[in-house]
Amino acid sequence: MSEMKDSLPEQADASSYASAMQRHGGKRADGQKIGRYGVFRKASAVARLLALYASGTALAAIAGPALAQAKVPETARLFTSSEMVTFSVVIGIVSAALLSAIWMVRQRGNIETESREIRSALSDANQRISQYQALIADKNRRIVIWDGPDARPELLGQLPAETGAPQDNEFLAFGLWLKSWSAAELDKSIDKLRSSGQGFDMVVETNREEILEAQGRISGGRAFVRFIALNNLRAELAELKIERDRLMTSISAFQGLLDAIDLPVWQRDPQGRLTWVNQAYGDAVEAVTPEEALRESREFLPTISRERIRALATPESPFHDKISTVVHGNRTFFDVVDVKVPNGSAGIAIDVSETEAVRAELQRTLKSHAETLDHLATPVAIFDGERRLQFYNQAFVSLWEFDIAFLESKPDNGELLERLRAAKKLPDSLNWKSWKDGALSVYRSLDTQSDLWHLPNGQILRVFATAHPQGGATWVFENLTEQVDLETRYNTLVKVQGETIDHLSEGVAVFGPDGRIRLSNPAFRALWGITEAQAAPGTHIRGLADACAPSYDGPDGWNRFAEQITSFDDERPSSQGTLELFSGLVLDYAIIPLPNAQTMLTFVNMTDSVRAERALTEKNEALRKADELKNDFVQHVSYELRSPLTNIIGFTDLLKTPGIGPLNDRQAEYIDHISTSSSLLLTLVNDILDLATVDAGIMRLNYSEIRLDELLDDVSIQIADRLQESGVTLEILVPAHLGSLVADQQRLKQILLKLLNNAANFAPEGSIISLKCHREGTDFVFSVADKGPGIPEEMMRAVFNRFASGKGGKRNGAGLGLSIVESFVSLHNGKVSIDSQPGKGTTVICRIPSADLPHSVAAE
Repeated sequence: MSEMKDSLPEQADASSYASAMQRHGGKRADGQKIGRYGVFRKASAVARLLALYASGTALAAIAGPALAQAKVPETARLFTSSEMVTFSVVIGIVSAALLSAIWMVRQRGNIETESREIRSALSDANQRISQYQALIADKNRRIVIWDGPDARPELLGQLPAETGAPQDNEFLAFGLWLKSWSAAELDKSIDKLRSSGQGFDMVVETNREEILEAQGRISGGRAFVRFIALNNLRAELAELKIERDRLMTSISAFQGLLDAIDLPVWQRDPQGRLTWVNQAYGDAVEAVTPEEALRESREFLPTISRERIRALATPESPFHDKISTVVHGNRTFFDVVDVKVPNGSAGIAIDVSETEAVRAELQRTLKSHAETLDHLATPVAIFDGERRLQFYNQAFVSLWEFDIAFLESKPDNGELLERLRAAKKLPDSLNWKSWKDGALSVYRSLDTQSDLWHLPNGQILRVFATAHPQGGATWVFENLTEQVDLETRYNTLVKVQGETIDHLSEGVAVFGPDGRIRLSNPAFRALWGITEAQAAPGTHIRGLADACAPSYDGPDGWNRFAEQITSFDDERPSSQGTLELFSGLVLDYAIIPLPNAQTMLTFVNMTDSVRAERALTEKNEALRKADELKNDFVQHVSYELRSPLTNIIGFTDLLKTPGIGPLNDRQAEYIDHISTSSSLLLTLVNDILDLATVDAGIMRLNYSEIRLDELLDDVSIQIADRLQESGVTLEILVPAHLGSLVADQQRLKQILLKLLNNAANFAPEGSIISLKCHREGTDFVFSVADKGPGIPEEMMRAVFNRFASGKGGKRNGAGLGLSIVESFVSLHNGKVSIDSQPGKGTTVICRIPSADLPHSVAAE
């Protein structure tokens, strides 16, 4: 029984531990396999308790019947068999409890021991992790780890800042901080590492010329690349390796280039033996390959030439000369260059046989051209790359009258110009050096230079200077004296004729044989109401007819003109007639043939004559339209008066000038009266013309944005003389910032000047004229007040009538000032009002609204 009791717990413990190790096999921090040790020990204790309980039960089961059958004293028989079983069970339970307590105490000590061991192992592991992290965080290396094909890479550590490597996720964009060749090679190696697990070791170079070592490996199913910043000997070794690879690549590229060119190239050792030749060298010596030429030491140049090269070539002075040799059975000239270096020499041969032939042909061509140029009447001089004269023709000698001996000495171009300047045969220049440098700049120019030289002897030369591609320049001198003289006279004649035609009052247009207009004057365009662009030279008469159709489109008009002008008749008769345009203009026209199949078309405005005739014959119609005719008459007279008035004013000012001669006091006084009266009359004519234009409905306002402060300053300056003459003072009262107004600046200025003139005329001497301005929304409101006698009530109704002048002023005017003010303010959609009381002065108030947009508006 005791063997069973001892063996069962051990078996249970071992089986539980074995099964737990199979299910949860693992390692401790120190590397030993422990599984879930606490669970194993707990499972073993439960098994032992079950074993003890089972053994107690078995003991009771065996001992019960035995005791029942044994012979015992009588007193012992008092216990029944059931009582014995119960007693056995109690003993078994107490034994199990006692054993469990002993096992629990023992187990607690074991767990505490294991806990201490685990904490010690955890501390060791944390220490190792800290060491690994410190090693990885070294600033001289960085590790990139990929945990799977689609996983994001993990970056550990960092590289020195001087390498230029980014510290963030841009680190993997190798093309941003590595040389292009390094980045491309590194990307390929990383792709192979992640796809097929192929490791690599390579050296890469950053854009800052720093060297890094890149190592790619696979560990634990993960791909990682370690970047290490090299220094000291390792960095120097890596740089030397990169430089060696670069030099080998360059040498290979140069050798490939030399193999591709059709020029024999060779390289020799210090003893003169061939060490390398290109493909062209092998072809020249009739070898199948360059290697065969090296093995058989086939020489390209003759022995004497090679010995000459060895004797003359030095490291400071390479050999360069033309050598004749035989290639493919033909005698050929080569331009040979041989360079001596410490470890041997290298040479190249350039076939110049064709060049020599071309040079000979060029010499023959130049000789032929020289003979041709010598017979030209145009002076020609050719200079070489050193600016020395190489060729000149007879016309050049005749033009500048040079000594042949001087020209044969091949003088420098600058020396030649200096001699011409000394002989005073060149144009006068304020800065001779600058002019000379500009003339000689042709040798540095890519294009032909052209200039006009006006010589002191009156000749005009057009000078062409063309630089040669191979150096030098050709100078060609074209004498334009006669051509310029003829062109000047022709242009003068054309200009005089044009000015004459432009100032004719008759409309004139000249057409060519093709029906296209050659010229027209302003009177022609004004009569037909067309623009200068519509009558531009080259416009066909049909197009001109379309432009003039709004004025007149009858069959006896432009259709008839076109037939006569473009007809193919041998005889082109002249014709004339009269047209009455839709606008009322009556034109007398005449078609006059001109030489060279040209035709002149003239128009004379006969409107006034016709209207006068109609006025005499149609008296009733003239009386009915009296008012309209009056306006037309006023406008016509105003225009007609302006020209003589302008002449009078001009001649008056001319008489005042000292150049005409001195005037006595009376004459000077008369001249002043004439000038003053003429100015007043001109002002009156202009006012009448403005009113006539308003009445005719043809006045247009030129709207623009006006700075009101600047306008008032301009008005005050213009009215200053008038105020001083009247002995009054102007007071302008305006806010600080008036802003701007959209209106016709000229007409607005006339309004202000008219009001101020009127106030100055009636204000007493020594008084003050007040000009007040302010804004009310978008309206500009201004008023002019004087302290004059005022306006009687009976005259207030006629104050804006024309030719209604008040009495009591310093000057007697025509009475048009306020009428013009009212007309101009009305054109601006404004209002005028007058506040006047006899003996207390007069105030004129004008309100002008600002327009929406700058544009021209016709007066209604």
